[in-house]
Amino acid sequence: VQLQASGGGLVQPGGSLRLSCAASKSISSINSMGWYRQAPGKQRELVAIIRVSGSSNYADSVKGRFTISRDNAKNTVYLQMNSLQPEDTAVYYCIVNVPFLPPYWGQGTLVTVSS
Repeated sequence: VQLQASGGGLVQPGGSLRLSCAASKSISSINSMGWYRQAPGKQRELVAIIRVSGSSNYADSVKGRFTISRDNAKNTVYLQMNSLQPEDTAVYYCIVNVPFLPPYWGQGTLVTVSS
């Protein structure tokens, strides 16, 4: 299974982007899907995660600005990012957690917030 992330790019502060991550084929028994990010010189951090139940969690730094959603039929997870700030600049990685196996990771998509 491969995860294809897209939607990154260059945006001005205050702007918006929508990231998408689609699995190459159907994945059964998904526990959760989410997004991590890694800024230059920093550790990878969890941005948002959404469980099969529909419940979600966000990093404090993005609460109220980012929204995670998923389309189960398409095995796709989205991250709507609003009010972007320079500190949101990072490579964003999608992740799919499944039972009893290591998680699947996407290849990363670069988000640059700059004027």
